[in-house]
Amino acid sequence: MSLSRCNTLFKLSLNRTAIQATGTGAMAKRNNSSGAQTATNPSVEPHFETLAITKPKPFVFHVELNRPSKLNAFNRQMWIEIKDCFEHLAINPDCRSIVISGSGKHFTAGIDLTSMMNLGQELADVDDYARKGVIVERLIKLYQDSISSLERCPKPVIAAVHRGCIGAGVDLITATDIRYSTQDAFFQVKEVDIGMAADVGSLQRLPRVIGNQSLVRELCYTGRRFDAAEAEHCGLLSRVFPDKESMISGAVALAEIIATKSPIAIQTTKESLVYSQEHTNQEGLDHIRIINKLNLQSEDLAQAVAAQLTKDEKPVFAKL
Repeated sequence: MSLSRCNTLFKLSLNRTAIQATGTGAMAKRNNSSGAQTATNPSVEPHFETLAITKPKPFVFHVELNRPSKLNAFNRQMWIEIKDCFEHLAINPDCRSIVISGSGKHFTAGIDLTSMMNLGQELADVDDYARKGVIVERLIKLYQDSISSLERCPKPVIAAVHRGCIGAGVDLITATDIRYSTQDAFFQVKEVDIGMAADVGSLQRLPRVIGNQSLVRELCYTGRRFDAAEAEHCGLLSRVFPDKESMISGAVALAEIIATKSPIAIQTTKESLVYSQEHTNQEGLDHIRIINKLNLQSEDLAQAVAAQLTKDEKPVFAKL
């Protein structure tokens, strides 16, 4: 092959690569622009297809799973949007506490099996098992990060569960700070019934939440359904309400109380609680000491102490 022909083929190859890169980059930019903007700029109000966001009280946000026709089943879009939503609220100075609930008949039916079928079709197009594994690993990581975004969010998250909370729903609520439900709520770690082990949080967080290894293993090995009374008894729930309306009112009222507190105090408290779950007592003490050497010099402390001493009106804290 002549040198000139080699040069021509090389240039064509470069042009094709550049075109593909430009197209891929543009598509990625379109797909990620909303999440990227809202995650880095708290002034940009996000728009979601699978979530409904309202602000029922000052500094209180209400996030609703909003696929009622699909029983709020988790499809790929919902996984992505939950992560984007909580990363946005994490840095939004107008947010100090969050309530998460579900619209429609149930809190959530768990993972959308249609999405799993789509994954099967995607994997069928790939021959190499190593490459299949990379696709699945990346997807699991996306789902894990989605659920963990509630735990990583520095603002307290209150789950308000009505009727069914199945599979991924249990993963989700165990990543929250406080859990309420209605009397007719029921819960199920259902993954074994579809031939898989739970892989986005239930096996890691549920034992810490209820503190009973025997019960956790029974629930996870059998996939049996347990009701609100049992969930409250074992410590998964802190309150049970007669109906959804009273539960949402109770959750919002609690979130409003939290939102009146110093945001520095609340966010540091959550950070220390989450950190201390996986560290020794001494490591937890060291961690909070390092944080509080600055936080104890905050104006929030002075205002709160002054209000306590003078029996004045509740202090108004600056945004954080």
